Amino acid sequence: MEEVSVRTLVAGLAFLAGIVFGATAQKTHFCTMGAISDMVVMEDFRRFRSWLLAIAVAMVLSQAMWSAGLINLDASIYRTANLGWAGAILGGLMFGFGMTLAGGCGNKTLVRIGGGNLKSIVVFMIVGVTAYMTLRGLIALARIELESATNVDLGVPQGLDALLGGITGIPAGGLRPVLTAIVAGAILWWCFKDAAFRESRKDVAAGIIIGLMVPVGWYITGVAGNDDFEPTPLFSFTFIAPIGESLQYLMTFTGSSINFGIASVGGIITGAFLMALATGTFRVEAFTGTRDMLGNMAGAVLMGAGGVLALGCTIGQGLTGLSTLAVGSALAFLSILAGGFYGIKYQEEGTFGGALRASLSRG
Repeated sequence: MEEVSVRTLVAGLAFLAGIVFGATAQKTHFCTMGAISDMVVMEDFRRFRSWLLAIAVAMVLSQAMWSAGLINLDASIYRTANLGWAGAILGGLMFGFGMTLAGGCGNKTLVRIGGGNLKSIVVFMIVGVTAYMTLRGLIALARIELESATNVDLGVPQGLDALLGGITGIPAGGLRPVLTAIVAGAILWWCFKDAAFRESRKDVAAGIIIGLMVPVGWYITGVAGNDDFEPTPLFSFTFIAPIGESLQYLMTFTGSSINFGIASVGGIITGAFLMALATGTFRVEAFTGTRDMLGNMAGAVLMGAGGVLALGCTIGQGLTGLSTLAVGSALAFLSILAGGFYGIKYQEEGTFGGALRASLSRG
């Protein structure tokens, strides 16, 4: 295939996969921030279990694809030898706290745009601009200085399998199936031991379908996008940097090239929009006042900068990254949880408490 046709194929498949992702998230209310808020505010763990189920599904299938020789996850950004532990922790905390102010993570922002939420359009734009500023703009210098001062060269890919292999002498390829079985098995046991979760078909379906989207992304870029002359970088679902790239693409279309991330962003908004229309849940929603607007804007800034520092969001690191068994992804995942937990408690105990309970209800 020629380079242009491969790029078009990858973008088209990413757009279709994004439609499935967005429609599923819209229908099932799959949302990381919502999952954390359910636990903290209502002591309801079903949506959190749904998120963990998605992690287990993504991990098992991604590792199976690697074992089958379809992809090489060492080529992903998550398993580089350069461990950015400080960025993962600081960025994760920023992102987790920011998403509580903005009413949802990057994925939820896209889904809400499709559902008619005008606030999320503002969040989308600020996240994109801030992310790009952190990648290549005004904030990039501070990011580079932080990385140069704190990043650690491990000498091997930062996968848990590679690190344990270096300690024990066991080949990483032999450890991966064992580690996958242990980690994914423990997650699945914890998810399905709860009767309320087992009976919640919506949450179970959300976890399975969203989890499937990660290996689908690997397949699109690693197999369908494989080209001898200009191979597509191995990539799957993540949203912060792609939101910034999407804004740039919209502004400089004639001089830009579409990629998996940009196409998937468009697909998620489209899928959520179609599902909202089909289910009669499309609603135009605007800011309720100055405080609401400022909170969303501040949260968007934290998400944009934090997501770039952490190399991903709740989906990019908390789902796609963890499917590779990357240590940095685990650090970012735990930091996002901590930031989200503190953000929910901060708002619940402040003047936003009543509004928070209403806006984060499962309905």
